[in-house]
Amino acid sequence: MSKIKETICLTFPPEVSGQPVVCNLVRSHDLDFNILKARISPKQEGQMTLEIIGDRKQCRAGMRYLKELGVKITPVAQKIQRIEDSCVHCGLCTALCPTKALRMDLNSREVLFLREKCSACGLCTSLCPVRAMVLENENGIWEAIAEGA
Repeated sequence: MSKIKETICLTFPPEVSGQPVVCNLVRSHDLDFNILKARISPKQEGQMTLEIIGDRKQCRAGMRYLKELGVKITPVAQKIQRIEDSCVHCGLCTALCPTKALRMDLNSREVLFLREKCSACGLCTSLCPVRAMVLENENGIWEAIAEGA
């Protein structure tokens, strides 16, 4: 049994956003999860960025369950990179980073980027005044899993 760990974005239709979908997903399919970001719009549409951990077969079954409920699954097939030569260490990115992957070193007064904590939410890319934080696309395995391959 090989465990995988991937990040996906779920978009819930209004009729499903109040239901315990993630709870049922992890219980019924023996998966672990971390919620990285979640919100419900005024129109009751939900969005959640979820890190999911489990057996590949169970993940496929979980994706089928979500699709049956009308939940849209988008792989987070991107990662954030910092262009070191461009960064001026202003610290603006540290204020909005939800996972604290970007933080100010109080001794050196430089912004540290802890890539392993980054959820690829993209907030820093829109905030950086010198565009040192950029989105880099990559092929994620969730495309194959979500399609049942």
